Amino acid sequence: MQSLFTAVDQYYSEILSITDPILDETLALSQEAGLPEIAVSPQLGKFLHILARISGAKSILEVGTLGGYSSIHLARALPTGGKMITLEFEPRHVEIARQNIDVAGLSDKVEVRQGDAFGLLEDIIKEGHQPFDLIFVDADKHNYYRYFPLCLKLSRPGTLIVLDNVVREGEVIKPETQDPNALGIRKLNELVSRTEGLTTTVVQTAGVKGHDGMMLVVVD
Repeated sequence: MQSLFTAVDQYYSEILSITDPILDETLALSQEAGLPEIAVSPQLGKFLHILARISGAKSILEVGTLGGYSSIHLARALPTGGKMITLEFEPRHVEIARQNIDVAGLSDKVEVRQGDAFGLLEDIIKEGHQPFDLIFVDADKHNYYRYFPLCLKLSRPGTLIVLDNVVREGEVIKPETQDPNALGIRKLNELVSRTEGLTTTVVQTAGVKGHDGMMLVVVD
């Protein structure tokens, strides 16, 4: 099945011109720098871009920058005057992401902050930052349940929170799993299920990254 998933992804990427030279260069530079090849796929990057556009997002928060590939997709959807903050733990990743974002001509819109995401989120709250319109979480999965309450504090009614990699090839539903990422996602699911004032669904995905999915949460 994986070969079919990959072939369909490639077909649509080509026929719909999902990617472009800037995005291709972003992936190439990240690969050359030795960054892990775990960025969102071109299809899902464009999906994030479309979500940001249809939500009318003027302020975006991203938890997990990597090389800036998803950051570029999201920031391209910002209107004039729109701003984005993206958080990344690894200093080398921050260096490459800033370079990629600069090449994409988005440095005026995107601020990359380096450090532990939990601490950085708390810092943003302490700064009294205005609620974000869209929040994308694609970091260490075992800590999603710790990040989510802080994301809620940085939200308002209507904020869209997107959390990536919540299906994990179906590992999340296996009772015997010992995968810390799948167990972390389960804790997130339990937290979201008992939190009032949210409208939530999960969209399963199949493509070059295998079988996974994104959780979409709208704050009521």
